[in-house]
Amino acid sequence: MNILVCISSVPDTTSKINFKNNNQEFDDNGVQFVINPYDEFGLTKSVMLKQELGAKVTVLSVGGPTFEPILRKALAIGADEAVRINMKPLDSFVVANEVSNYIKDNEFDLIICGRESIDYNGGAVPGMVSELLSMPFVNACIGLAVEGSKVILLREIDGGKETVSVNFPAIIAGQKGLVEESELLIPNMRGIMQSRSKPLSVLEPSNQEIRTNSLSFSLPDKKQDCTMIDKNNVEDLVNLLHNEAKVI
Repeated sequence: MNILVCISSVPDTTSKINFKNNNQEFDDNGVQFVINPYDEFGLTKSVMLKQELGAKVTVLSVGGPTFEPILRKALAIGADEAVRINMKPLDSFVVANEVSNYIKDNEFDLIICGRESIDYNGGAVPGMVSELLSMPFVNACIGLAVEGSKVILLREIDGGKETVSVNFPAIIAGQKGLVEESELLIPNMRGIMQSRSKPLSVLEPSNQEIRTNSLSFSLPDKKQDCTMIDKNNVEDLVNLLHNEAKVI
């Protein structure tokens, strides 16, 4: 069984975000980058399947040389090989095309993506890859089990959960629940040492036109000051809720 895990490099959620060039470009100066959390759930699940079924796990990322530390971390966690497509991921469709082209040239039974990346929150790439390859796609997966030539998936839907059966090859977009946060794998010293000898291939992208461009970015409005009220002062609380917040 061959599994491909698509991962992206995103700013750590504790990083302070700023923009440059008249707010047209993200300022990555001093920002710590990590594996996209949704992708990390998929990566951990794939390593579990490797241990359970003897699967081969390949990780794929579309990005520049700065993405290589997260790929090495994925190898240290348990992936067998890594591939980086050498381009800046500025457009969802272009990224999906590069991923699709790689999959066309390599046979995979299961392609695992994260539901979305936590930087742009586009959530577009997995569905686009599915359309480009004419493969079945299941989104928002919180459970996965392999049964012969098919995969049984549990996914979130509006107001509930749904269990579906999909034949290989298939594409899924995972999130928390695919594994729990307590199950996320941390590279140990042995894994780190082994990752240095595992293959990390760099491929040049195809000649594609960027279809969308970000015109500008802006930070969210600053949170308003919080007014603290003594828990026993109900009269002031009601007055503020009525006259200032105007919610009652």
